[in-house]
Amino acid sequence: MSSRVTRKIAILGCAAALCLAGQAALAQVNLTGETSSPGNSPHVNMVHLADVLAREGIANIQVSEGQTATNSIVNVAEGKTDIATAPTVLHFLLENGRGPFSSQGENGKALAEKVRAMWPYNAGAYGLFAPVASGIRSYEDIKGRTVWNGPPSGAALTLGRQTLQLGTGGFKDGEDYKGLQTNWGQLPTVLVDGSAEAFMVPVTFPSDRVVTALAAGNVNLISFPKEIWESEGMKKFLRAPGNSPVVIKGEDMGYGPDQGVTLISEDGYFRSPGVPFATLVRADMPDDLVKKITAAYIASIPELKKRAPYAANVNFDVVDEETTGFCGALTLKYHPGAVAAWEEAGYAIPDCAE
Repeated sequence: MSSRVTRKIAILGCAAALCLAGQAALAQVNLTGETSSPGNSPHVNMVHLADVLAREGIANIQVSEGQTATNSIVNVAEGKTDIATAPTVLHFLLENGRGPFSSQGENGKALAEKVRAMWPYNAGAYGLFAPVASGIRSYEDIKGRTVWNGPPSGAALTLGRQTLQLGTGGFKDGEDYKGLQTNWGQLPTVLVDGSAEAFMVPVTFPSDRVVTALAAGNVNLISFPKEIWESEGMKKFLRAPGNSPVVIKGEDMGYGPDQGVTLISEDGYFRSPGVPFATLVRADMPDDLVKKITAAYIASIPELKKRAPYAANVNFDVVDEETTGFCGALTLKYHPGAVAAWEEAGYAIPDCAE
C-alpha cells in the first residue's frame, strides 16, 4: 500500500473518530424540570443546574417556571417530571396524606417513597414585612389588617398562616386578619399596588421581594418576637418536619443604611422559621446519572453563589442534619447517586438520610 493511500485512510479514520466524538458530545439526556417563579433560591438553583448540565454535556433540562411545588413533587413521583424544587415539608405531608395531599390518602405514602433528594438548601425565612406607611411594626399590629400570606393553595400558604399564628400568639386568617392570596406571578404587582398592608412571604438576604416593595416606599422588616422564639413550644416547632431556624445579624442581611429597609428587632437580629428546600428526583433515576448531575452541581457551587445577591446565604453547600431539617419525622432520603457524589467531594451525608 502506498504512503498516499495510507495517509488517506488515516484521514478518513480521524474524521470518523471526530464524528463519533461529536455525536457523543451531543448525546445528552433530555430531562424536564419544574421550579418556582424567578426571584428566589429554588429558581436560581434550577436555572443554574440547567446551564451547568448543558455546558458539561450531561443533560438538557426543559425548565417550567412558576410551578406550584405541591404539584411538582407529585409529578416527580409519578414520573411526569424528572427534577423539581420543593420545600421538604411537602414530602412529610405527602407521605402522611395531610394538608394539600389529604385527597391522596394511603396513595400519598406510595408516592413519597418514589421521591429522593439530590441536595438541600433553603428559600430564606418566612419574613413579615410591611410598608412603613402602614404603621405595622410588630406581629400583633396585623390585627384587622390585610396580609398577603401565600398563593391560593400549597405549602407556602400553610406555612405563612402558621408563622403568623405562632408569632402573634394565635391570630387566624379570616378571624384576626384578612389573608390575601394570589399566585406567585402576581406577587410583584401586589407588593406595590397597595392591596395588601403587610406580607408574610419567604425572603432571602437580601430579598428581591423586599426590594420590589421599596418601589412603593420604605419598608419595615419585622423579626419574630424573641420571647416566643425562645419558648419551648417554638423550639419544638423548629424541630418539626420542614422547619429550621434562621437567625441573621441585621448588618449581614444585605441592605444598605440608606436603602429604606428598617429591621424591627429587640436586639438587632432577624429571626424567623426557615424554609428548607431540596432539589428532587424520582427514586428510580439511574444512580450513575444522578451521580454525574450531583457531582457537576457540587463542582459549580462557587459559581452558583455568585448568581444572585442572596445566593451565598442559602446553604447551597450545607448538608448537616440540623441546618437542613433532614431526619427525625422527615423520612426523605438522598438518592444513592447523590450520596456517592457528595461523599466523594468530601461531605458527610447524615446516616439517617441515606
